[in-house]
Amino acid sequence: MTTRRLPTLLLLSCLTLSSCDKAGGGKADPAKAGTAKPAVAVEMAPVATATLSRQIVAVGSVRSDESVTLSPEIAGRIARIGFDEGRPVTRGQVLFELDDAVHRAQLAQAHADHGLAQRNYQRGLELFERKLISQQERDTLSSAQDAAAASLALAQAQLAKTRITAPFAGIAGLRQVSPGDYVNPGQALVNLEAVSSVKIDFRVPELALSQLSAGQPLDIEFDAWPGERFRGEVYAIEPRVADTTRSVGLRARLANPEGRLRPGLFARVRLQTGVREQVVVIPEQAVFPRGEQQFVYAVSQGVAREREIRLGQREPGRVEVAEGLKPGETIIISGLQKVSNGANVVPAAGSAEKAQASESRPPAAPP
Repeated sequence: MTTRRLPTLLLLSCLTLSSCDKAGGGKADPAKAGTAKPAVAVEMAPVATATLSRQIVAVGSVRSDESVTLSPEIAGRIARIGFDEGRPVTRGQVLFELDDAVHRAQLAQAHADHGLAQRNYQRGLELFERKLISQQERDTLSSAQDAAAASLALAQAQLAKTRITAPFAGIAGLRQVSPGDYVNPGQALVNLEAVSSVKIDFRVPELALSQLSAGQPLDIEFDAWPGERFRGEVYAIEPRVADTTRSVGLRARLANPEGRLRPGLFARVRLQTGVREQVVVIPEQAVFPRGEQQFVYAVSQGVAREREIRLGQREPGRVEVAEGLKPGETIIISGLQKVSNGANVVPAAGSAEKAQASESRPPAAPP
């Protein structure tokens, strides 16, 4: 009798223990508790629209407003140099003087010859009026006077050429000669550059020809002055298109009162050809690359999701989104390194999107 009851008692004991486990509270495994990651505080902003200028981007180089290499027209020895290298000079300032002793002597001789020829001609006129000389003799005296006058003018010009002056105001370059050097006609002495305003030469594709006109504004950046943007204006367009490159040359001018821009500088040009309105733009720092693709983190109901976008025109601090975002959507603009796809996010202190993000998150479950 006792033996038959034993299996029944064991079964009842197991059922009782199982029931006790379920009724005893069903506590969760402590290892599984708290697996949900806390929300990451990031800075958010709404996707906005703006008016952007239509632009043609090109590269070019700086030219002086005026530029010349000064050379002597006659041979001679350098007697004096009248400027400091790298310093401003004025129009008409004497920069070089050649030894003029020989030319002054030649001028004195020419003056004497001219005076004698004038006196001979005057005496010849008197004699001709008195019928004492022939017409031919009078003409000979007249020609001698003219020749003497020409010789005098030549001597004066030769003497003037011993003084080499600045044809315009500008900055003198580095001289290639020293006092005492003997120079020949055409020999380079120094460069002179007028840089109170400078020119920018650049080329654009022929397809843009219909969008070009004199007077168009442009923005210019230089590697030598990073972070600065200069403003200029197109004033000349080349009348023909280059056969080899299918491009047209343009020349712009911009003020350079401080003389910071120098001839030969590399320039990046943005030529404004119009405006576009209601363009979707976002802060440049909101974009992160992966390979050749560009992404942002779009936020919806407190969750960050990667969103592939296609970029368009770039401007300092912001970039156009051609595809992938709509105005009013919320994106993360700071703290991207702390976020992963699907992460819970909250606005950081001071974020402009704090109120909007709070409203977009789902309500917390009741306790």
